[in-house]
Amino acid sequence: MVDLETINFTDLANKLFCTFTKREDLESTTNTIRGYYSIMYNKIFILESKDSDELICTYNVDTGNMSSTTIIANTILLHRKKESNTLYTINALNTLIRELNNGIADPNFKINWEDYRNTILLTQETGLRKLETKINNIIYLS
Repeated sequence: MVDLETINFTDLANKLFCTFTKREDLESTTNTIRGYYSIMYNKIFILESKDSDELICTYNVDTGNMSSTTIIANTILLHRKKESNTLYTINALNTLIRELNNGIADPNFKINWEDYRNTILLTQETGLRKLETKINNIIYLS
């Protein structure tokens, strides 16, 4: 049973979005993000990876205040392991577990998150994709 007093209901509508953009389109993309979503914490993190030509914009959205259920193009929902700053999709997490656990999708399998520090885990047609990232910039919204 869940103790309702321990749940922070204000965070239930908080989702971590990730929008991929070309370097030359960064300003346009961040303007679109600003105009489209209610950005929590007033920050958009711009990440880069040597494994990708694109920049990666991550930001928290208050989905309770979204004017539409439509998502901006090239945007995905991510989850974050705070201790290692690992970002991942649920599909990528499941793929990683199967890779590490001899093909078995075990929800109790323990991942060594330090192995994926500052990494985004994604899936693609060929399997798991790991993008090591570093902060390019932080855009502070007013």
